[in-house]
Amino acid sequence: MIDWDVAVNTGIRLVRPGPQVDLADARQAVAQLRELSVTAQGHVRDFTGMQPLEPAGPAVIVDRPGWIKANVEGFRVVLEPMLDRLGSEKLGNNTAASITSAVGSRVTGVQLGAVLSYLAGRVLGQYELFLPPDPDGTAPTGRLTLVAPNIVHTERELDVDPRDFRLWVCLHEETHRTQFTSTPWLREYVQKQMQELLLASNVDAAEFLDRLRAAGEAVAEVVRGGEGNLIEVFQTDEQGEILERITAVMTLAEGHGDYVMDAVGPEVVPSVAEIRRRFQRRREGANRIDKIIRQLLGLDLKMKQYEEGAAFVRQVVTQVGMADFNRVWESPETLPTMTEIRAPELWINRVVRGAELPPSPEGNGQVPAPPQQRSGDGPGEE
Repeated sequence: MIDWDVAVNTGIRLVRPGPQVDLADARQAVAQLRELSVTAQGHVRDFTGMQPLEPAGPAVIVDRPGWIKANVEGFRVVLEPMLDRLGSEKLGNNTAASITSAVGSRVTGVQLGAVLSYLAGRVLGQYELFLPPDPDGTAPTGRLTLVAPNIVHTERELDVDPRDFRLWVCLHEETHRTQFTSTPWLREYVQKQMQELLLASNVDAAEFLDRLRAAGEAVAEVVRGGEGNLIEVFQTDEQGEILERITAVMTLAEGHGDYVMDAVGPEVVPSVAEIRRRFQRRREGANRIDKIIRQLLGLDLKMKQYEEGAAFVRQVVTQVGMADFNRVWESPETLPTMTEIRAPELWINRVVRGAELPPSPEGNGQVPAPPQQRSGDGPGEE
């Protein structure tokens, strides 16, 4: 269903080259990023109180093509077993088979490669959850990757102190590594949700065509300045429920990373306030075409995740302290729902205070806000 080689080749062919950096500066940047990724580990552990259950070495430093290759490998690890299962279970009927043959694995590979080529010029770093097995068959637990050309390009564009900016980025990404290496169940939970999302994608030919038409309308709407994105267009009702759970855990993870990088920053990154101000201004100052692409791909939703997640973490830590906040990492049951992320007092009542709240009348498994919080002036409102 996806030609992975085509995805890699397309992404590498389309990706724009990085900034011009002489060899000595490039080597210095790579060495410093490795060093600062290790430095950030101690800061994150000390501040959060979270203890990784496995040793963590320096980050892996890559260029843009390297980032594309790594992400295709990750997609392949988590998606290929499910795609094979879909092929055996669902592609036997004529409708599904005709859709698959019409789209084609090569076309799908080109689409994936094109998206990755766009992202490869913007991602500063990431914690890769899904990696190919080692030669002995052992499945790696994850890998922290920093994209050196993008970090150098961004620090130049922002005109900020390079070392401060690099450590600031490392604090965020090392927080992600700490989240997953100190919480053994979290990686499996995310993988399970992603697999369920894929398995819930079964649609008939008529519905598939409707979704294609809706995608065209979504593109036109975004170009006109309206709301919308392609992710919502192509999801079924069942996928929407699963995506809500994925969004909740990723909003928590991204917001936690942003909270830690800024909270630790003043002590170890002297210019953190100026970096944050300029970085935010850069996010908001994208050109019109870039804004359209970002909205269609759902990247604006990711920016909202940073904001909502950081607000949730900030309020919970302020009210109950870091130790009680860390209960979010105890089990899937202690993760906040999106409703709770937007109203942190609900999560505090349920998990920290153990309050018995009634089930949601909508039957979606979420907890409704108490009457005093529905007015918009409760402790969970910003």
